[in-house]
Amino acid sequence: MHELIHWLLEPFQYTFMLRALAAVWIAGCACSVIGAYVVLRGMAFLGDALAHAILPGIAVGYLVSGGLTSGLFWWGMGTAIAASLGIGTVSRKSRLKKDTTIGIFLAGLFALGIALISTLRDYAVDLSHLLFGNVLSVSGYDLGLMAGFGLLVLVAVGLFYKEFLIISFDPVLARTLRLPVRVLESALLILLAITIVVSLQAVGIALMLALLVTPAATAYLVTRRLPAMMAVACLSTTLSGILGLYLSFYASVAAGPAVVLVCTMFFIITYLATSLRRRRTESAPVP
Repeated sequence: MHELIHWLLEPFQYTFMLRALAAVWIAGCACSVIGAYVVLRGMAFLGDALAHAILPGIAVGYLVSGGLTSGLFWWGMGTAIAASLGIGTVSRKSRLKKDTTIGIFLAGLFALGIALISTLRDYAVDLSHLLFGNVLSVSGYDLGLMAGFGLLVLVAVGLFYKEFLIISFDPVLARTLRLPVRVLESALLILLAITIVVSLQAVGIALMLALLVTPAATAYLVTRRLPAMMAVACLSTTLSGILGLYLSFYASVAAGPAVVLVCTMFFIITYLATSLRRRRTESAPVP
């Protein structure tokens, strides 16, 4: 028993592991809340596009700052918000379908980011954590930024919960009630952009979509009520963060991918369990 307790507590005797746990929890809660809207509104492709679209902004910030990484958060934030509003504007004011617009922005901005990064000699070392995350190196300053903007996302969703709910499920009713639909949709896009930047340190650009979509999709399999969906998704990311960090510590694998793998495992288990329960219900004899 003593050995088990020691095994469980040993990773969190280190400050960097405690910070990593806090960072994953903050990112997970923000992604769970916004991810519920992403899954229900079919915005997964948009989330992926915004995650990749921040790369040129971060590259410019890296070049302007002379190789310093302290201000990359703000460059990424500005780029993500600008990209989200740009996608929304072009989608509304052109004959192109939204997925086409998203694809253009994703490919163009990501290519621009890679082109800018490729001009740096040491880009593979200095910026590789942007693609795959580096949650174990989160500083107190980084954690403060994540907590502040994560709280902003949660408060904003709480304040405009009914409005976001209406525009997500019944746009016709939203217009009947004379809600500012475009403003609310733009606000939701901005919150999505903020959430992506908040979670960047935890899982990186390449794995961002998984943290945003997988826990919410897992929750969607077990509940149809939006508040419950958000709560279950948050619980899923919290458990995934804890188990992922254990996996990272004891198996010596990257923390971000480990967290995403556990998230995916939860989804597969939930899918199999719900499918099995549904089959049993359908095959049960009718009295």
